[in-house]
Amino acid sequence: MIKGIINKKKKIAVIGLGYVGLPIALEFAKKFSVIGFDINIDRLKLMRTKTDPSEELESKDFEGCDIFFTDKIDELRKANFFIVAVPTPIDNHNRPDLGPLLGASVSVGKALKKGDYVVFESTVYPGCTEDDCIPVLEKESGLKFIRDFKVGYSPERINPGDKEHTLTKILKIVSGCDQESLDTIADVYGSIITAGIHKAPTIKVAESAKIIENTQRDLNIALMNELSIIFNKMNINTFDVLEAASTKWNFLKFKPGLVGGHCIGVDPYYLTHKASEIGYHCKVILAGRYINDGVGSYIAKEVIKEMIDHDISLKKAKVLVMGATFKENVADIRNSKVVDIINELKNFHVNVEVVDPRANSEEIFREYGFTLAAKITKNYDAIIVAVSHDEYRNLGDAYFKSISKKQAVLYDVKGMYKDKITSLTYMSL
Repeated sequence: MIKGIINKKKKIAVIGLGYVGLPIALEFAKKFSVIGFDINIDRLKLMRTKTDPSEELESKDFEGCDIFFTDKIDELRKANFFIVAVPTPIDNHNRPDLGPLLGASVSVGKALKKGDYVVFESTVYPGCTEDDCIPVLEKESGLKFIRDFKVGYSPERINPGDKEHTLTKILKIVSGCDQESLDTIADVYGSIITAGIHKAPTIKVAESAKIIENTQRDLNIALMNELSIIFNKMNINTFDVLEAASTKWNFLKFKPGLVGGHCIGVDPYYLTHKASEIGYHCKVILAGRYINDGVGSYIAKEVIKEMIDHDISLKKAKVLVMGATFKENVADIRNSKVVDIINELKNFHVNVEVVDPRANSEEIFREYGFTLAAKITKNYDAIIVAVSHDEYRNLGDAYFKSISKKQAVLYDVKGMYKDKITSLTYMSL
């Protein structure tokens, strides 16, 4: 397989060209012949003009790449090594939504031939690749797993907005259905990954490794959020406490904040779902999820209470929320917990204006039912800086004073302006 890929007699196909799939496709396309497959025609049109719809890559990243973008199954059949990198979200009841993953498996199954390889990168619960995806591949292809085609799992580790830990610089976990497939998959990824390859002993181990990476972060952030609630009740600045505690060499430097997006805020539910299936009810993991899912509402209520203390009429109040994406310096709005702040404020009949230099207003409206304000105005009763975009970092007391009323409240979710605000009532997690 690897020899055929190197001499371009065999093609690599990447299914799902989002923030994970597109960088993988382009990196392989620098050396090999690649088919980029996606069902979103509008996204494909942008990529054909060297534009990343996720706004993570620049046009220069497309240059010199041997890649063909398509939504046609017939074109997909020309590939021999398939990489599936589609989203794995949760539904409104926090249950895994395997629709995109199984849909991608159907497409790959229709294109599968004897001797082909399929590697899944989407985050799933342990056992999903073998129990849910492979049967679809067999059904659609009419081929037999292992005898006719091989399957592996290599979890994605791309961090949106991170320009330091990029694809080739992140150690890559790979796994396969047997020793031959493990070695082959390691060779293929090893051709582009400079940080090294870790061979997991089984597919389930690789699936489990990915899901606990984000579950661990979720729990650590949940602890910081709970500590923040406690310290705020005691009039202690949480970030001062963390700064002091961080002087100890083995203190883990996590911070409180909104936990959204399509990884940390989602992946733990895949693990708890699988645990429930096998008869175990998770306690610690779900407790962390409960705390983190409540942070947006908590922030809004803290602002409301402070406004009431300032004798501000809620029905006449005007609140500015700065930032709508799920994290700083990205355009991605999926599972943004800023929306929880906005919805809670609206429950108190407050007039809310939302701005974000990175987000797309039309996407915001389609996903959440509100639009971004065209510009920041003045006379705000409260300002919530919800996302620490670089565009906001150099703002100071004079700026916030200029757009606020005298008794205004500033809630700084990430603590960017600690010890810098004197004209407004300052609050943070």
